[in-house]
Amino acid sequence: MLAAGDVDAALVPVIEYQRLPEVLLVPGVCVGTRTAVRSVVLVTRQNNLKKIERVALDESSRTSAALVRIVFREFLGFEPAWTTAAPDLASMLREADAALIIGDPAMQIPRDRFRVFDLASLWHDFTGCGFVFAMWMARRDRVETVAPIDFAAARDEGLANLDQVIANYPRETGLSREAMTDYLTQNISFALGEEMQRGLDLYFQLARRHHLIESAKPLEFIGS
Repeated sequence: MLAAGDVDAALVPVIEYQRLPEVLLVPGVCVGTRTAVRSVVLVTRQNNLKKIERVALDESSRTSAALVRIVFREFLGFEPAWTTAAPDLASMLREADAALIIGDPAMQIPRDRFRVFDLASLWHDFTGCGFVFAMWMARRDRVETVAPIDFAAARDEGLANLDQVIANYPRETGLSREAMTDYLTQNISFALGEEMQRGLDLYFQLARRHHLIESAKPLEFIGS
């Protein structure tokens, strides 16, 4: 919708910043994590990542699909075979020995039955940086419409009313109130600080190195 001009701004997987022409980033806000994210994981019955031979990628993932490829190619030094599938763990593991799962289902995987690798934790272990999964982006030709919106204030209002936010979603997520509170306060970072931005720059550099994007244009923010 953002690419087609149906909306002026949208919350978009960050990898799409490098694929969408003429978009700017909203400064200061993001959906990311400084260490472990819990909701983006690689699930396997293997006890070691280097034993993995085939990975099923969640077809709904974009930024995370590129991240898992970078982890294997750049940090582990080898590349498994890849396949794309609907996000159903049982069927994915019938076709592969590891599966990329994102979102609420990733947080509900029984840790006593599978080995679960948090991709943001792996990224942090290898780089020392946080990871940004999504950001608000605006069309360059609509920036005058978007610029007056205070995205940071909207973020802060949401964080100040987490109990009300969480109360709206118990059935949709299948998670307890305590689990959702912990996730939104301890795992997810909604602020794009310097360390998070370094991680984003590095992610784009590595995505370009491994031909996951054609080029790595510099970060350009509204108002900069």
